[in-house]
Amino acid sequence: MRVLRLGLIGLLGLTMASQLWAGEEKLDARLSDFDYPFTVQTFAIEEQQQSLEMAYMDVAPKQSNGETVLLLHGKNFSGAYWERTIIELLAGGYRVVAPDQIGFGKSSKPAQLQYSFQMLADQTRRLLDHLNVEKTTVVGHSMGGMLATRFALMFPERTESLVLVNPIGLEDWQQAVPWQSVDAWYQGELNKTPEKVKAYMTASYFDGQWKDAYDPLLTLQQGWIRGPDYPRIAWNSALHYDMIYSQPVVHDFDRLTMPTLLIIGTRDRTALGRNRAPEGVRGTLGQYGELGEKAAARIPDATLVELEGIGHVPQFEAFDDYIGAFLDFLKAH
Repeated sequence: MRVLRLGLIGLLGLTMASQLWAGEEKLDARLSDFDYPFTVQTFAIEEQQQSLEMAYMDVAPKQSNGETVLLLHGKNFSGAYWERTIIELLAGGYRVVAPDQIGFGKSSKPAQLQYSFQMLADQTRRLLDHLNVEKTTVVGHSMGGMLATRFALMFPERTESLVLVNPIGLEDWQQAVPWQSVDAWYQGELNKTPEKVKAYMTASYFDGQWKDAYDPLLTLQQGWIRGPDYPRIAWNSALHYDMIYSQPVVHDFDRLTMPTLLIIGTRDRTALGRNRAPEGVRGTLGQYGELGEKAAARIPDATLVELEGIGHVPQFEAFDDYIGAFLDFLKAH
């Protein structure tokens, strides 16, 4: 295991398009009025006796190096927030595929679906087959880190290398957080307000310090709450939470066979169901400084880059450090 600790260089300079994300939008389930930074296409998927659509961006560089990078978003995000990462990868000659998983972003929001990371990984594999992508570097942030791990375990022959950016699932919450039903998760989602979304992100992602530069991260969640389809969004979100809680990946880290980079903002305190954990346990959850080191020790070929003083979303809080570590790893592998 190799460990590198980096300090904060600077905040992400948002593009003009990204600055337009923040506001009082009312968004429908498929984000009809929300523009992505690159052309969005859809891929038809038959799953559990229903027809669904996976939205994705497939962006080619002007001069290709022959390599492809797959970017997997987190739970509270979509493929759109990878914008600056995509720009940097294109400049390096990489083809980039950034899907919205079923239930997220511009993709279908089914009324009923039995979600699993295995299902999402297989749907992503089908998308890569459709795009004639044989091998790729798989990158996952937040919940996308759990999905990226499952994809790499299921399809190691398709995974050149693995990059996990502040992934959740570095601990098994079933061991500390009491179970609750999907209906209870759903009621919790219905009780959310735009103000509560910002309060959660401020506390969990940014250590109580909100900056205007982070406003684009609010747009989807707040816009859906204001929009016409929020009950459908909330139901899918409840199903996602149940999947995250009940399908840990941390116990399988030792089976990863490919070179793996962990980029960990050590100030991150994201922990599923922290408020329902016993009072004496809550403070021990989401300690990413410790969790990153433990995960790297379990992964056979791991490189750990620790971003000191950085929270859950390094792409917005410490872009230069994040992208530098990312590109160095790609060049080395």
